[in-house]
Amino acid sequence: MPASPPASAERPVIAVLCERATDRPPGLDRLPADFRYCAADGLHEAVRGARALMLWDFFSTAVRDVWADADALEWIHVTAAGVDTLLFDELRDSPVVVTNAHGVFDRPIAEYVLGAVIANAKDSLRSFDLQRGRRWQHRETRSVLGAKALVVGTGAIGRETARLLRAAGLEVRGAGRVARGDDPDFGEIVASSNLAAEVGWADHVVIAAPLTTATRGLVDATVLGALRPGAHLVNIARGPIVDETALLAAVRDGRIAATLDVFDNEPLPPDSPLWDAPNVTVTAHMSGDVIGWRDTLADQFAANVGRWLAGEPLLNIVDKKLGYIPTGDR
Repeated sequence: MPASPPASAERPVIAVLCERATDRPPGLDRLPADFRYCAADGLHEAVRGARALMLWDFFSTAVRDVWADADALEWIHVTAAGVDTLLFDELRDSPVVVTNAHGVFDRPIAEYVLGAVIANAKDSLRSFDLQRGRRWQHRETRSVLGAKALVVGTGAIGRETARLLRAAGLEVRGAGRVARGDDPDFGEIVASSNLAAEVGWADHVVIAAPLTTATRGLVDATVLGALRPGAHLVNIARGPIVDETALLAAVRDGRIAATLDVFDNEPLPPDSPLWDAPNVTVTAHMSGDVIGWRDTLADQFAANVGRWLAGEPLLNIVDKKLGYIPTGDR
């Protein structure tokens, strides 16, 4: 934990990286610290002498570029659950503490996944197409009651997702680093290293794992080929966990459907074939962004600043070697 700032008239400097310097998190100016707001092109100046850094622009990779200027930095807070865009070797090896927005997005993302599962079962994509074509076509759809869902990633978001899917009547398993039974949220957790042998059990496969060296490319052509016909893949984690080329081939073959909130390249380019791929729902990396989420993120950071100023342990400390908060085997 960073040492608390001195209890003197000297106020600690906190740099805040925004997408635009005027796009500031609300409510921070009430805190007893001096804030330097900047965009990426001003970060090298803002971070000099700063003891803490808030990444309001949480997808920015600018910290690596200004690392030599971070001469007093003790703490970086990322206003996102994933920290994959931040971590680099020099930061991992440094004493700088990294915290994240653990807990803010759990329920909203779980609701998004439940909505995606229901929309898939109720054939909503086809209903929208029929409505646009003014075509009346009666069909039978599937129930989610008794359907099977495998949640890949057993951290906080995966667990909240499992609880909500269970409440809707689905049978749920988890996939994590270590296989085990009798888990309170998943029942059974299977080994994600053996994912190709496990995904055939599920009607819905939800990707909720952090992006690390172990999960990059985890859902490859072999795993996608092992999905049962008609299975539904939901990715609310990070795009590079799924092989997009192999996924595109699988949906074009009509073997599976997919709901995708994250992609290799974001924003998804207008010429990406995923936009028009059959049985694919595309959303703009918004699964956790419910109304008021920015206020919640700012309040969470402010509470941690209060702890830092009081010399209390920070909340949501990330294991920089693992790339996430080790709350369970993921």
